[in-house]
Order: sequence, then C-alpha cells, then structure tokens
Amino acid sequence: MPVCPVVNKKWPNKISPVGIEIDDDRQLLYVVTKENNSFYIVDLKTKAIIHEQNLGHEGYTCVLSPDKKILYISLWGGRKIALFDTKTRKIVSTIPVSYNPNELILSKNGKHLFVANAGDNSVSVIDTKLQKVIEVLDAGLYPNSLVGSATNGVALSKDEKTLYIANADNNCLAVFDVNIKGKSFSKGFMPVGWYPTNVRVVGKKIFVANGKGFTSFANPKGPQPSQKAIRSESHLGEDTRGQYIGNLMKGTLSIIDTPNESALNIYSKKVYENTPYKKDKELLAEGETNNPIPMKVGDSSQIKHVFYILKENRTYDQVFGDVKEGNGDSTLCLFGEKYTPNQHKLAKEYVLLDNFYVDAEVSADGHNWSLGAHANDYLEKTWPTAYGRRGGVTEAMGRREIANNKSGFIWDVCKNKGVSFRTYGVFADDKKGNIPVLDKAHVCSYFTGYYNQKIKDTTRVTQWKRDFDSLVVAKAVPAFNSIRLGADHTQGMAVGKPTPFACVADNDLAVGMFIEHLSKSPIWNQSAVFILEDDAQNGPDHVDAHRSTALVISPYTKRKSIDHTMYSTSGMLRTIELILGLPPMTQYDAAATPMYRCFTSKPDFTPYQSVPVSVDLSEVNTAYTPSAKCSESLDFTEVDSNDDNLFNEILWKGIKGELSQLPAPRRSAFVKVVKSDLD
Repeated sequence: MPVCPVVNKKWPNKISPVGIEIDDDRQLLYVVTKENNSFYIVDLKTKAIIHEQNLGHEGYTCVLSPDKKILYISLWGGRKIALFDTKTRKIVSTIPVSYNPNELILSKNGKHLFVANAGDNSVSVIDTKLQKVIEVLDAGLYPNSLVGSATNGVALSKDEKTLYIANADNNCLAVFDVNIKGKSFSKGFMPVGWYPTNVRVVGKKIFVANGKGFTSFANPKGPQPSQKAIRSESHLGEDTRGQYIGNLMKGTLSIIDTPNESALNIYSKKVYENTPYKKDKELLAEGETNNPIPMKVGDSSQIKHVFYILKENRTYDQVFGDVKEGNGDSTLCLFGEKYTPNQHKLAKEYVLLDNFYVDAEVSADGHNWSLGAHANDYLEKTWPTAYGRRGGVTEAMGRREIANNKSGFIWDVCKNKGVSFRTYGVFADDKKGNIPVLDKAHVCSYFTGYYNQKIKDTTRVTQWKRDFDSLVVAKAVPAFNSIRLGADHTQGMAVGKPTPFACVADNDLAVGMFIEHLSKSPIWNQSAVFILEDDAQNGPDHVDAHRSTALVISPYTKRKSIDHTMYSTSGMLRTIELILGLPPMTQYDAAATPMYRCFTSKPDFTPYQSVPVSVDLSEVNTAYTPSAKCSESLDFTEVDSNDDNLFNEILWKGIKGELSQLPAPRRSAFVKVVKSDLD
C-alpha cells in the first residue's frame, strides 16, 4: 500500500540557504538565502546567528575579498552584486549586472570579480576598485544569441589567464582569454554533459558537474515490468515503485585535460555539431512552400486565430496507448478511448502524433516551457529539491519575477509585434494576470483559471463560450488565445472526491465541446487549435518519460493522417509564432522543428461533432481503501503541491487495485544526444 508521509505544515522560517562563505580567522559563517531573500552571519563557535538582514532579492552565493573586508553577494533575482562591509556589517554599495546573476569567482588579488548571468548568456567582469563592470563576455554560441545558454558557472585557470564558463542549456563550456582585462576574447567551446552547472580547475584538469547526466535512461522492461522482471531485479535492493522522472536523472562529473589550441578547435567544432540552434534559423524556419505554416517570420498565413490549450501531466501511452495505428503500449493505457472518446476521435479525424515530447520534467518548469520556450536556471535548480520535499518552493507561471525569462513570454512578443491576445486561466490566478502584459484587457475576468479543481473543465468551456461569442459578435476575437483545462491532472482516490476517470472524462468532454463550438463559428475557416500537456510526469510511457499527447486541429490539418515526426513543446510554440508572424523567443523554439507536416494548403471546413462520454462526471470515490486514506492528506489547491511519487502510486493502486503486485510505472528521462568526442 502507499506509504503516507507525515507532513509538518507548521515548520517556520523556510529560508533555503543557497550560498555560503567561511571566514576561518574570525570563525564566521556567511549565508545567503533564496526563499526569504536574506543574509545571515553565524558564529561557528557558539552556533548562534549574530547578524540577519533582508537583501530585497533572492540570493545565490557570496565570496570574501582577500583582505576579508568585503563580502560580494550575488542577488540572483536582483540583477546586481551587493558589497557587504564585514566590519560595519552594512551593504555599502551595489553593482548592476544582468539577469539572474549566480556564481561568482574572484581573482586571487581581489581586483576582478567574474559574475555569471544565467538569464543573459553572459559574464560580467567587474573592477572591484572602480566598482563597475568593465566588460561583458558573451558566452553564447553566436553574438547576440537568443536566451537559452543559461550561463551559470565560472572558473579561472591556475594562472588566471583563462576563464571557463558553464553554459547549462548549450551543454558546453565557453573558453575565454581574460589575461588583459577589458580586452578579453573567445578561444572556443568544449562539449560536456547534460546541463553543466559548475566548473572547477585543479592543476591541469577541468572538472564539470553535469546536473542531468549525459543521456537518457533505457528502460526496455518498464514501466510496467512483468513479475519475472521484478524477481530478476530484486537483487538491486531498491523499491521500484514510485520511480519517476525526478528520480531517474542522475548527475555526472566530466574530468577533462586542459586542451591545447588544436584540441580546443576540435572541441569547438563538436559543440556546434551537437547544437541544433543556428543563428540563421531565427528568421527562416524549416518548412515547405504553400504550407499554412510560413517558413519566413512575418510572412502571412491562411490561419488568423490560434487557440492554445494547456492540460496537465499525462503521457502518450496513458491516453493513446490503445490506438493501434500509433506507437503505443496498450498495457499502459489507463485512460483509453472509453474515457477520452473526443481526443481519440480528434486524433483519428485529424492527425495522430505519436512522437511528441514535452520539454519540461514537471509542472514547475512545464508552464514556463509551454509559454516561453525555456525554463531558466532558477526553475531548473529549485524544482528538484522542492519536488523531492527537501526544502524550498518553486514558483513559476509569472508568480515570481526571478523565474521569468529575459525575453518574457509569448504574450510579450505579441504585444511588441502588435498581435492581439487573450488568456483564459493561463498565467492568471484569481482571474487576474500574473505578469504585467496580462492586464485586465487581456484576461477573461469570469473564467475560472485558478487551479481550482472544484470547477469542472466543462464549466470552464462554458465560460469560454460566453466570452468567445461576445468577441465574435464584436469581430474582436484575438489572434492568440491561451486556455487552461487541467482536470486531467485528477484528484487522487480520497472518498468524496471525483474519481480519476470522472476527472479525465470531464477534461475530454471539455475538449470536444471546445472544438465543436469553434468549428461551428464564423471564424473556423481561419482557426487552428493546438493542445498539449504542460509536462508528462504523472504517467507511464514505453518510449520515454517526456513523450506526451498532442493534438493539432484546424481546417488546414491533414485529415486522417499520422505524423511520426519528432516534435516538442518548443516546436509547437514555433509553429504558433510562424502563423502569427512572431520571431522565436529563445534558442529552443528557434531550433525546434515546426509542425508544418501536420498541415495542408487544401482545407476541409467540416465542423466537429463532440462525443458524449460514457462516464458519470459526478462519480466520486466511495471505497475507503489505503489509497483513499492516503489521498486525504494531499493538497489539490495548487498544481503539483503533493509528493508526485506518492501521488503516482496512489493513482496506480487506486485504478489497478490495492492488491496488485505490479509496481507503479517506471519511466526513463530523455534527451537527444550526439556522442561527443571527449577521449
């Protein structure tokens, strides 16, 4: 049975220490925090806190000057470096840098401070005497690259003539000659592992911590292994239940000899070969002539209105595993055609996508990926500890500025390019937008978008219809419309709560109602609907943990077709951007394959007829099982508030049976890898 954890909701002062420095002579510990934006000094002899103050922004780390008079603090959420006088114990000044300054490294003589700016693909070089930035090193693969390198680690060579910079999202190190300050220049790049977060130089060796490892994890016998497989693996001494994407990514350490010029040239070539982002892709995408998806940014499309629907956390196999025409595993299908008849009908009547992958691991980064084609260093570094219930929280969806991309989100791009937009519950809590661009004029005030599962998705679609119909009459339907329908997340097995089947069926009927209403409207001939899950963390899939459901519905969609092309969240965003004449936001959507193969220049305007569900949408859990008892402790007032390992197990046991000996679904992580020549 599920093991219910004891949750202490009264634990006070959640501060989340992220950076420390030690003054050995004075026996003092300096600590900066990101949860309560504070700074502490601890007396190591007495273990007492002798100083505490608010920094005004999330902190990341701190370093002492050689004379120990000044402590430099990177204000992760503040775009500046604070200078703390250790004698007066006051912040005496701040130095402006760029977005999300994180790691710091100080030269031995204390004259120069190097600051990694994760949100800006750059490193600021500060003259500590002048207390100003004297040059900025662009660590991206191209000059003025889009957001998406995530520069988040720096290290100096022993002679301090070379700076090594970890670019997490480019999976590489940038190498700069910094011998003459103010005249630094790039020497090349070095391929490393997946998401390098830290780099250090020891002698002639370079050590790189790869936050997500090197590659995906093969799982040929899972995620629903046979009893034989369970017995054969029992010697591993681990509980195979509850293994999901957050458990499966293992960090690695790259150890590399300092390269000479010839080796660095080879490394640099390999980095460019490994990276799908090319500068010329920003304005000219892959595609075909006469397709409704333009190849050139700014070219017109027959499609004038885009409707982008975000759902919650399902995998491909969990929903479409029973579709014989696709690459599915029916044994893993929990919510098949019986519970999702509309999504099955739409996939069959329009296009079946069985090779679509979400870019995110969990919802904490999933919503930012879905609307911004990127999850920045704050999200990537905080969700594992938050989801692992090891401390801290991860707030995205515009609720915390530090989590927002420098380039903003698709609504910001729409505004900049004069494209009309409106949101229905996406990045909107309590019917108010979470970011400045989503002001009252761009938010439906009566759409229940807050993560309130007491409201059915079918009710939300009724709310949308009311708003949509009024806009049709006024001939003011926006070009970009974002809608959140998240009931397929389900609410576990607690007695009195809707059953998982009722939740999923409600979501499915809502999708059918939405498409039917739109397809019978006056603007159907100029519309396209894109539907995806923000992440795929709560279900099994025999191909990969990131593989998920996606639907593309439009008069210009190829009817009764199957598209096996590998698509992604960023690729769906790129498709929407090209339709609306928008440039890409980050390196990810710039590099992604647009979904032009799903479209045809010959439209079919036949409206869609929704399918009534055979499930009672008011059905509630009635059996007081161990899973039901455990579900009572879960919190469904906010997305992913619960321990996902536990929630997945409850859902699996509740549906498959409490006495089932099968483990909860085991899934592998995924990343497209090109073998790098590091030998």
